[in-house]
Amino acid sequence: MRLSSLGDILLTTPLIRSIQRKYPEKKIHFLLRSEYESVLLNNHFLEKIYLFTRNDEENKKLIKELKKERYDLIIDLQNNLRSAYVRNMLMVKCIKFNKRDLAKLLLVKFKINLLKNAAQIPVRYAEIFDDFQLDNEGLDLITYNAPSPLFNEEKKYIGFAPGSKHYTKMWPKEYYIQLGKILNDAGYTIAIFGGKDDRLVCAEITAQIDSIDLSNKNDILQTAADMKKCACIVCNDSGMMHTATSTGVKVLAIFGSTVKEFGFFPYTGKDSGLLSKSLVLENKLLSCRPCTHIGKDKCPKTHFKCMLEITPQLAYNNINLLLNS
Repeated sequence: MRLSSLGDILLTTPLIRSIQRKYPEKKIHFLLRSEYESVLLNNHFLEKIYLFTRNDEENKKLIKELKKERYDLIIDLQNNLRSAYVRNMLMVKCIKFNKRDLAKLLLVKFKINLLKNAAQIPVRYAEIFDDFQLDNEGLDLITYNAPSPLFNEEKKYIGFAPGSKHYTKMWPKEYYIQLGKILNDAGYTIAIFGGKDDRLVCAEITAQIDSIDLSNKNDILQTAADMKKCACIVCNDSGMMHTATSTGVKVLAIFGSTVKEFGFFPYTGKDSGLLSKSLVLENKLLSCRPCTHIGKDKCPKTHFKCMLEITPQLAYNNINLLLNS
C-alpha cells in the first residue's frame, strides 16, 4: 500500500519486482490513489490494483472488496492516517515503513544530520523485512505508447521537466530558458515535459527557445514514452525526476530546499549514484539547507541561493559530463 504520490509509488517498484521474483508463488495486490493508477497499470509483477478515491462511500465499498481477499500480510509503505484507516479496517498482520520523521525533523530544524549514511528510499522500503535484498535493477514504469509525432528523427533532444508542486524545489524558469539557448547553440532541440499543473511554465519556456512542448494532462505513460527519445533529462526534485529515471535515460536533477539525504534522488539499482546514469546538482555551501523535507511556497531566507547559485552554465557543464561518461 502506497497511496501517493507519483515518485513515491515509482520507488516501490523495485520492492514489488524483487518480492515477486523471490517468491513467485505469492500474489501481490497494490492499493494506491485512483489518480496514479497508470503508474502501475502495466506492471506484470502485480496480480491486482485497487484504487483509493476521495469519495468516502466508494472507499467503504473498497474496504469490503479488500476484506474478501483475506490477505496474509499488508505492507504499508505510506504509514499515515489514511493508510492506518485501511489497516485498521482489514485487521490483518501488517508491517509498516519507518519514515524516520524524527531524523528528518532534526535535519530540517536543527541541522543535526542522522541521515548521512541513509539508504535510498527503495532500499529503505526493503528494510522492512529482515535479510531481504533488492535485485540490481532500477524503477519500473512500463509503457506501450508510441512517442509523440512532434519528434524529428534528424534532431537531437534534451528534455526539460521544469515543474514541481513547491516553489523552493523549482529551478527558475529564466534559468531553464538560458540553458535551453545554450543547448540550442550546441545543436540540441529541447523537449519540454510536465503535467497539467505545469502547462503554463512549459508554454512560457517553449516560447523562448527551439523546443517542442510535450506537457499533457498527467498522461504519465505518454510522458515516459516521449522521455526515451531524449539523450538527457534536466529536472527538479519531483515526480518527473523519478519518471525520467524509470525510462533509463540520463538524468540531471537540480535540488534546492531538499537534500539527497532524504533518499529521494534518482534510483537506478546497482548503478545508483554513478555518473554514467544520473547527477544531482545542489548547493552544499548553505547552512540553511534543507529548510524543508517536502518543499515551500517561498524561500524562508528570501535569497533563494540554493537555486539561484546553480547557474545555467554549471548545469550545461554537468550535462556534458553525463553525456560523455
